[in-house]
Amino acid sequence: MPKLNQFETLVIHEFEDEKFHLPPHTHTYYEIIYIKKGSGVHHLNNNLLPYKSGDLFVISPEDEHYFDIKKSTRFVYIKFTDNYFNSKQNLTCDEFLIHTPENFMRDKLLKETVLKLDDPCKTILKNTIENITAYNCKTDVSSSPIIFYQILSIFGVIKETIKCMNLRMESTHIDNEQIATYIHQNIYNPKLVQIKVIASHFNIAETYFSAYFKRTFSISYREYINNLRTTLIEKRIHNDKLSIKQIAYEFGFTDESHLSNYFKKKKNMKPTDFKKI
Repeated sequence: MPKLNQFETLVIHEFEDEKFHLPPHTHTYYEIIYIKKGSGVHHLNNNLLPYKSGDLFVISPEDEHYFDIKKSTRFVYIKFTDNYFNSKQNLTCDEFLIHTPENFMRDKLLKETVLKLDDPCKTILKNTIENITAYNCKTDVSSSPIIFYQILSIFGVIKETIKCMNLRMESTHIDNEQIATYIHQNIYNPKLVQIKVIASHFNIAETYFSAYFKRTFSISYREYINNLRTTLIEKRIHNDKLSIKQIAYEFGFTDESHLSNYFKKKKNMKPTDFKKI
């Protein structure tokens, strides 16, 4: 099965087909597909979704799809890579920093349902698509804040439509207690509490996680991790049930000397000296 690649961060492509020009395929980028006119069936993963003028689909890299065209169809494709939204962090609202559009587009519900837009949303979506295609004559549309906010508004239309249809997407609410629990459960494995790992686990943009954590917990993530690890190590030392070497192993340090150096930086004394207190 062909896998399509795209190296530009954003590509807007409008075309019309009587027979879809691609076989079933996947790709390395994301697509928002608007049906300007025509009808047929969208084969998306294992789902057959009838489409008509005004319909909207979102495709993520994991998806396999193609269109079985019944009536000549005019498509508008908005195709973007991971770097598109990452490069616009300064423009993005908190909601989309925490729950990235890329993660939103992966939701299973959007692969099984044809969204039924009400008349106001249909008009807003149609006008938005026309704004985007009209502005596509610019030399570098990928850097345009105007296009960026127009694309974000499409996600707003999708969310509004899902709400009106009384559909339930996978939970995107961040439970701060779950974050704390995750940290406490995995503090013994340094790799699992790396920012990139925990951010990915909770679907929070890595570049935003530190700021989100500090605002939520009133302490920097690095400081929280170091304080927790140091407190637990202190308890292990005072319990006097494990050797320093065993404690080092438990907390993922390479050896006893690495633990000793870490502890000295935090407490201004070696673990062996702390043990005597």
